[in-house]
Amino acid sequence: MEPPVPYKTSSVAARVFWPSAIVILGFVLYAAIGQETAADHVQTVQDEIVGNLSWLYMALVSLFVIFVLWVGIGRFGDIRLGRDNEKPEFSTLSWLAMLFAAGMGIGLVFWGVAEPLNFYDAPMPGTGESEAARSETAMVRTFLHWGIHPWAIYVVVGLAVAYSVHRKGRPVSIRYALEPLFGDRVKGIWGDIIDSIAIIGTLFGVATSLGLGVMQVASGMNYLGWVDDPESKTLLVILIACITAVATLSVVSGIGKGIKWLSNINMGLAAAIMLFVIIAGPTLFIANGLVQDTGLYLQEVARLSFDTGASQGDEGTTWVNGWTVFYWGWWISWAPFVGVFIARISRGRTVREFVCGVLLVPTLLTFVWFAVFGGSALKQQMDGKEDYTDGGVNTNNALFELLDTLPGGTFVAGVAILLIVLFFVTSSDSGSYVVDMLASGGDPNPPIWSRVFWALAEGAVAIALLLASGSGGTASLDTLKTAAIVIAFPFSLVMVGMCIATLKSFREERAAYLKAKQEREHERIIDRAVAAMEESIDVNGNGDTGDGGAGGTDAEGATATLTKKDKG
Repeated sequence: MEPPVPYKTSSVAARVFWPSAIVILGFVLYAAIGQETAADHVQTVQDEIVGNLSWLYMALVSLFVIFVLWVGIGRFGDIRLGRDNEKPEFSTLSWLAMLFAAGMGIGLVFWGVAEPLNFYDAPMPGTGESEAARSETAMVRTFLHWGIHPWAIYVVVGLAVAYSVHRKGRPVSIRYALEPLFGDRVKGIWGDIIDSIAIIGTLFGVATSLGLGVMQVASGMNYLGWVDDPESKTLLVILIACITAVATLSVVSGIGKGIKWLSNINMGLAAAIMLFVIIAGPTLFIANGLVQDTGLYLQEVARLSFDTGASQGDEGTTWVNGWTVFYWGWWISWAPFVGVFIARISRGRTVREFVCGVLLVPTLLTFVWFAVFGGSALKQQMDGKEDYTDGGVNTNNALFELLDTLPGGTFVAGVAILLIVLFFVTSSDSGSYVVDMLASGGDPNPPIWSRVFWALAEGAVAIALLLASGSGGTASLDTLKTAAIVIAFPFSLVMVGMCIATLKSFREERAAYLKAKQEREHERIIDRAVAAMEESIDVNGNGDTGDGGAGGTDAEGATATLTKKDKG
C-alpha cells in the first residue's frame, strides 16, 4: 500500500505544481518580451557553467557509466523491480519501442546525418588530416555522444525511481528515490525542491529537443518547396503550436493508448527509412563501417570518456565544451523525464534486465542508425559525389540532402518529415505525462486538465527558447543548446544522491536476502538432523523389547533436547 503523500492537498501537489509553473511561465514571459536580452543572459550563465565546470560533467557522466555497469553485472542484478516473480507489464518489443522513442528518437533523426558530417568538416583539434582519420574520428565521437553514456544517465534515474515505486510501493516521484538517504525529510521542503528541479529540467530538456525538431521540419518543408523561409520565427511558432496540439491529444489518451501506439508507429517508420537507405545507399560500406567503427569505439571509449580537450589547449576545450559537454548536459536535462518514464513502464523486470535492456539494446540500434545515415553521407563526401561541407554543414538540411541523392528520395523525405513530427509528438506527450505525475504527487493517472496544462507549457517553453535566439538558424540552435547545459547542472547533483541511495537500498535488500537464506538453510539442517535422530531412535526403540516404554520416553526427550539446543 502506498504511503500518504503529505504535500498533496488536491488533484495536484500544490507545493510542487505552483512553484514549477510560476518559474516556467516567468521564463516564457521574460524570453518573449526580452528576446535578445534574454539570449545574452542565458549565454552568460552558460559560459560560467561550461567554463568552470565542464570537467565535472565529464567526470560525473563517466562515473555514472561505471556505476550502472557494476550494478547490472554484479550481485544486485537479480533484484526484481516489483513483487517477487511478477511478470513485466509490457512486452519486450513495446517496452523497447517506448523507451527508445522517448529517449532520443527525435535527436537521432536530427543528428543522424549532420553530426558525423560536422565532425568530418570541423574535427576536434589533434585529429589527423587524412580523410580516413577524419571519417573514423567523426563516427567514433558520434558513437561516444549517443552510446552507453546517455543511456547510463537514464539508468541512474530510472533504476532509482523504479525500485522505489515498484519494489517499495512509493508514489511516482523523484523525491522517493532519495528516501534511503533523507528518510521522511523527502516529504518536506527538500523533496519539493527536488521534484520542482526535475519538472523544470524536463520541460527545458524536452523543449530543447522540440525546438531542434521543428527547425528540421521547417528545413524539410523548404527543401521540398512547401515554404520559402525555413528560419521564419512565425513558421516555427505555428509548427510548434500545431504539433503541441497533437501531443496534447495523445497525452490525454494515456500511456496505454496514444503514447504506446505512436511509439510503435515511430519504430516502424524509422526502420522503414533506415532499410531504404541501406538498400539504396552504399550497403557494403555501411556494413564494414558499422563493424569497424564499433571496434574503434570499444577501444577508445575509456580514453574519450575523460577527454576534456586540455591537451589541445583552448581550442580543444572549446570543442569539447561545444559538443561533448553539451550532450552530457542535454542528456542530464532529459534524465528526469526519460528516467521516470522508463521506470513507469518497467514494472516486473529485474535489475539486470533493466540495465541490459536500457543500456545495451538502444545503444546497438543507435550505432546502426548512425552507421547507415552518417556513414552514407561520409561515403558520398569522400568519393566526391556530394559536397555537404561547402560553406559549412547545413545541420537542419543534412538529412534531406542525403535522401535527395537516393532514388525515390523526395517521397522518403516526406515520410521523414512525418517521422520527425511523430517523434516530436511522442517526446512531448511522454514528457508531459511524466511532468504531470511529478506535479500530481506521484499519481500514475494524473488529472486530464493538468496533462493539458503541461503539454501546452512544453510548447510555450520551446517557443520562448526560439524567440530568445536572435535571428534564428544557428542562433536558435545555440540558445537551445545553452538552455540544456544550464538546467542540467542542479539535477546532476541530485543524480549523485540517487546513485548513493540506490546502492544503499540494494545492499540492504541483499543483506536481508542472505539473512533469510541463511535462516532457511539453518532450519533445513535442523529438520534433517531431527528427522535422522528420530529415525535412529525409532529403530533402536523397535529393537529394544525389554524397556520399550522407557526407551520411547528417552527418545522423545533426546529429540526435544536436540531441537531446542539447535534452534536456540
